[in-house]
Amino acid sequence: MSSIGKLMRQATRMQQQMERVQQELANKTVEGIAGGGAVKVVAKCDQTLLSIKISPDAVNPSDVAFLEDLILTATNQALNLAKETANKDMGAITQGMSVPGLF
Repeated sequence: MSSIGKLMRQATRMQQQMERVQQELANKTVEGIAGGGAVKVVAKCDQTLLSIKISPDAVNPSDVAFLEDLILTATNQALNLAKETANKDMGAITQGMSVPGLF
């Protein structure tokens, strides 16, 4: 019975830590840049976009497709960085936990 109690306490601690990390991730930001800084996208590590900045030099009415590609590239970069940061932070919680049959 002692090992089940220990496991339950460990699970409760892990849940509390995960909630804390999720709150921290909602406030942590990363930046994706494309076109040498012509487009900058800031994303929160909870996978939401915070801002998109476009340099006036990047706006060419005759080449809208280029600007769209820059925005897409910067956005994907920011979201990938956000995901990597979240995975790293959340992985730190479960590191070293050994539950037979769970992993």
